[in-house]
Amino acid sequence: MAENMQNDETGNPPGQESGETEEQLFDLLIPPGVPRKLIMDIIQKFDVELVPRKERLYFANMEGEERELLAFRGKREVVEEVQDYMFAELKKFVEE
Repeated sequence: MAENMQNDETGNPPGQESGETEEQLFDLLIPPGVPRKLIMDIIQKFDVELVPRKERLYFANMEGEERELLAFRGKREVVEEVQDYMFAELKKFVEE
């Protein structure tokens, strides 16, 4: 499982109260630079929603700076499918 599928200490994505839903939801962070067309394609093909997600970044000159990223949120099985699909499509995109 990719390390970018994250939950908070309660097992829920950040900002979600533990009693809000019966089913546990997971976030898959979208790497910067993913084409918008691919993001829209995933939203249409899979049962996930696009959500903002604040993350501290620790690379280059960004020692702990908090940035707002996008993430797909959904059930674990669906998010795993999205992860596989997204990386396969990105690989095709890069190889073109």
